[in-house]
Amino acid sequence: MSDEIQYSLEKLGKALASLKEGAEQAADDLSKDGVIQRFEFTFELLWKTLRIFLEEVKGIQVRNPKDSLKAAFKEGLIDDEKVFLNMLEDRNRSSHIYNKEESQEIFKRVKSDYLPAVLKVLNTLKEKK
Repeated sequence: MSDEIQYSLEKLGKALASLKEGAEQAADDLSKDGVIQRFEFTFELLWKTLRIFLEEVKGIQVRNPKDSLKAAFKEGLIDDEKVFLNMLEDRNRSSHIYNKEESQEIFKRVKSDYLPAVLKVLNTLKEKK
């Protein structure tokens, strides 16, 4: 595995651990907003790590998050494409509009759906190195 892939996986792992810690400890709106910011950062690292992996290991070039997720699904790196496309949609929504109710829903999905999904991808990528 290249140094770039290894470095990306390490950064993603650290971001995911930070996201998980924040999600477990968040008790008020301010801390939940912080979790959403960590989610946005983690998502960016996720799709970019997938992009690097796809290019270096599979020879597939992608340019944006959606293409990265679709190619990763096609290559068997992610199981549930819909969860990841929802993740992309929530990342886009959270970084452009603030709405308290919507923010609460995104926080819930981060805890219940996105954390386990990203962890599974991280483990899959580590196994395939």
